Amino acid sequence: MSTAYDSDLTAEQWELLEPLIPAAKPGGRPRTTDMLSVVNAIFYLVVTGCQWRQLPHDFHCWSTVYSYFRKWRDDGTWRQINEHLRMQVRVSEDRHPSPSAAICDAQSVKVGNPRCQSIGFDGGKLIKGRKRHVLVDTLGLILMVVVTAANISDQRGAKILFWKARRQGASLGRLVRIWADAGYQGEALMQWVMDRFRYILEVIKRSDNLAGFKVVPKRWIVERTFGWLLWSRRLNKDYEVLTRTAEALVYVAMIRLMVRRLAQEY
Repeated sequence: MSTAYDSDLTAEQWELLEPLIPAAKPGGRPRTTDMLSVVNAIFYLVVTGCQWRQLPHDFHCWSTVYSYFRKWRDDGTWRQINEHLRMQVRVSEDRHPSPSAAICDAQSVKVGNPRCQSIGFDGGKLIKGRKRHVLVDTLGLILMVVVTAANISDQRGAKILFWKARRQGASLGRLVRIWADAGYQGEALMQWVMDRFRYILEVIKRSDNLAGFKVVPKRWIVERTFGWLLWSRRLNKDYEVLTRTAEALVYVAMIRLMVRRLAQEY
């Protein structure tokens, strides 16, 4: 690497992230690819919003970078790194590694690629594209993300989200309460969540008597998380053909945010 970009990892940040990068498979030719260069290239793409084929030439070949991204997407590496760093951040904030409360919400975004699969129209937001359903802890760190077509309702998306979150097992073993906005109200959903997961789904509504903007308790946390995601230009729109690629890039954006935060602690 001859040129440093603002998105590049510092030595302290790479020291935190390097142990979480999967090791080369045993046997065969030794790995010659520089993993720091690969991760920096992926962060560059997420931060700047460029295309894979437009990655600067001082990184590895774009196909090499993409092959690592795709492999780590398919084997769950990005989610696992996100989970590990999230627990580290929580411990650094004097919190238990596993949260007991969370907030869920959804964000509709336009698509920027005509080849995108799973596209729908969100009649409430008047957006044709996709919807990001997220579950975050009380620090705003992502526990789980699910990307669907925008016409999937918040409640239906929440069911998919909670099923995927349950598969994480022990990492969410303490989760008891989930806060949500009025889009998730209804006794049927609350009972469904309680019967299957033993979570208490609590809806926090805005007051109809207040004029102008007012911070809503707990709900502002997930809104701030959506703001963090939009710092990464690749996430301003959804350019990914597959929804699982869009989910992986959300984890990449959060990984970069958390590793930067953790490096400041040392």
